[in-house]
Amino acid sequence: MDTNNITSFWNSWHCGANFIPSTAINQLEFWQKETFDPATIRRELGFAATLGMDIMRVYLHDLTYEQDPEGFPARMEEYLAIAGSFGIRTMFVFFDDCWNSDFAVGPQPAPKPRTHNSGWIQSPGFRAADDLNQRPRLKNYVQSVMKRFAGDSRIFAWDLYNEPGNGKCGDDQGKIGCRGKRSVPLLNDIFDWAEAVENHQPLTAGFWNWNSNYNELNELLLRRSEVVSFHGYVAPDVLRERLSFMRYAAHGRPVICTEFMARSKGSTFAGCFPVFREFNVSAICWGLVAGKTNTVYPWGSTEASGEPEVWFHDVFHPDGTMLYEEERKAF
Repeated sequence: MDTNNITSFWNSWHCGANFIPSTAINQLEFWQKETFDPATIRRELGFAATLGMDIMRVYLHDLTYEQDPEGFPARMEEYLAIAGSFGIRTMFVFFDDCWNSDFAVGPQPAPKPRTHNSGWIQSPGFRAADDLNQRPRLKNYVQSVMKRFAGDSRIFAWDLYNEPGNGKCGDDQGKIGCRGKRSVPLLNDIFDWAEAVENHQPLTAGFWNWNSNYNELNELLLRRSEVVSFHGYVAPDVLRERLSFMRYAAHGRPVICTEFMARSKGSTFAGCFPVFREFNVSAICWGLVAGKTNTVYPWGSTEASGEPEVWFHDVFHPDGTMLYEEERKAF
């Protein structure tokens, strides 16, 4: 781990988005050869650069590596070259417990109208996570990718596991189908695998559920993360409390919020950016360009829900105009 590089980066404030091209419904459609879309990636990262965004958080998927172990890292390199041309650095995410557990390589489903993240998929999925026979495959995926990009300054951190213990509800409000502590073994394993890679960028996996039944998971996340990360879809007064706790619990380690901004939950750029800046904690909103993920619609939305009074996530329309032009002033 390059401590000088860490210090220089984390001493300054950064903002960005969780990025998936508007033409992709999930991680597979993002990264598979047939649907990888560098033209859209370039255009949409260009939108981000106009706001001064200089970091992105980007989800990978184990099946894209298994399907194409040479082509997938090459596409990661192409993405990094595009992002780097805008001065944008990236945090890649390996595993994810959120949303759909049934998926396969190949053509992906069309979005369900007005349904939030209808096509988002877990990685590696519950069945693979619980199958110890798949551990060698998953270890090879993580370590091969990390070794390929070890020390690459365009990658500012690795987020090893998004929302471990979540499930098909996919948000921090629902309770349906959550795995809870059943994700602990794979979480420990991916930290072991990543720590064994020489010259690795900082490692993290973030707090997302603050209920007491997640204490074991949260203790593990806090103990093993080299950078302490968390999700904060909350109004500014609650965000201030959480930032105070995270700064205290980090014991001097860098802190970053890897997901925030849900307008109807009171988590907005105008309200939250001043708090993040006060604590010198970089912040990554959910969503950049409204597209096939349908994350402009709120958690739990369906086709029958109709149009919301306010868009939930995302910053831009596909043509580069902002969903809310007045938000530009917050950047």
